[in-house]
Amino acid sequence: MGANASNYPHSCSPRVGGNSQAQQTFIGTSSYSQQGYGCESKLYSLDHGHEKPQDKKKRTSGLATLKKKFIKRRKSNRSADHAKQMRELLSGWDVRDVNALVEEYEGTSALKELSLQASLARPEARTLQKDMADLYEYKYCTDVDLIFQETCFPVHRAILAARCPFFKTLLSSSPEYGAEIIMDISTAGIDMPMFSALLHYLYTGEFGMEDSRFQNVDILVQLSEEFGTPNSLDVDMRGLFDYMCYYDVVLSFSSDSELVEAFGGNQNCLDEELKAHKAIISARSPFFRNLLQRRIRTGEEITDRTLRTPTRIILDESIIPKKYAKVILHCMYTDVVDLSVLHCSPSVGSLSEVQALVAGKPNMTRAEEAMELYHIALFLEFNMLAQDLTLKVKAQFQKETDSIEGGKTLRQRMPFKVER
Repeated sequence: MGANASNYPHSCSPRVGGNSQAQQTFIGTSSYSQQGYGCESKLYSLDHGHEKPQDKKKRTSGLATLKKKFIKRRKSNRSADHAKQMRELLSGWDVRDVNALVEEYEGTSALKELSLQASLARPEARTLQKDMADLYEYKYCTDVDLIFQETCFPVHRAILAARCPFFKTLLSSSPEYGAEIIMDISTAGIDMPMFSALLHYLYTGEFGMEDSRFQNVDILVQLSEEFGTPNSLDVDMRGLFDYMCYYDVVLSFSSDSELVEAFGGNQNCLDEELKAHKAIISARSPFFRNLLQRRIRTGEEITDRTLRTPTRIILDESIIPKKYAKVILHCMYTDVVDLSVLHCSPSVGSLSEVQALVAGKPNMTRAEEAMELYHIALFLEFNMLAQDLTLKVKAQFQKETDSIEGGKTLRQRMPFKVER
């Protein structure tokens, strides 16, 4: 009847024999004697009655101490001894150089803290997508009406034509201002909210509403077959800036402040004109938006519409130099600040450049141009341009301070990177 526990490696049975007080309960067995390890059969015990508490504590504390030693050694191998490197670096330095290094560290630390506080206090700049969403919602400077299911949707001809081949063909048949176009959509299941969401998508690249129908692949395929598949918003807006299709406003520059206020006068007094779209400049800049709305209230806009001529906005070049106008417009259409535009056409001068040459002033540096453009962006209330220029000025200032008469600064002579 007796059964050997070694024949049942997973059985639980009391071991018989020996001192009754030393009887224990075991789970499992592992015999290594047959494999040549020189060890007799051992079982995993659930009873630790024979082990003294002080022995257990001593063994645990010993393992913990050994673990701490390994961790300390690993950390010391991984981290550099900056104090040693600093002593080796400064051993041959003059006291004035050391003092300059300390001042540079203190200035860098203060600049980092100031930059952090300014970033926290600065409101988030509105992106092109957000401004386009507001443009669709508030209908600034619309020039065509779409009629769908007895509902009128005021929209902007240039934006729809640039974003959608279907609307480009449709709107070309009705070029007059304020045209009413009745929409006839063959795709089944398109109601008024869904049509509004489609227009919102063309303006922003997002549908702007949660609708399970937009998750239906069949409906999306039918819409793409009827309306075409637009590119990304950035690509189409860049194309609109490059070709200026359906432009309805021109920016002119003059040094005569009275001419600027009167919005008229001899055309010979005006410099080169820049084309633009009322919808874009009014959406991106509250300054231009208020200016265009004032023209509507005074009736000047009606004259332009009757004559079918683009609205002319004359800017005082002493406030907004012409050489910055293309950078501003480029950022309005693309959210990208490209300062290389300032130097791509050196033959074209502006009033500010002529005045600088007459006064014998040297050419402005990139950082100075960026700072002047920054103040213009604040004047136009174009926050996206102002914030991007802040980063560019900071980067340009760091680049210029890192090179003193072709030599190396103290920071560049450091053997390790200085965190800013």
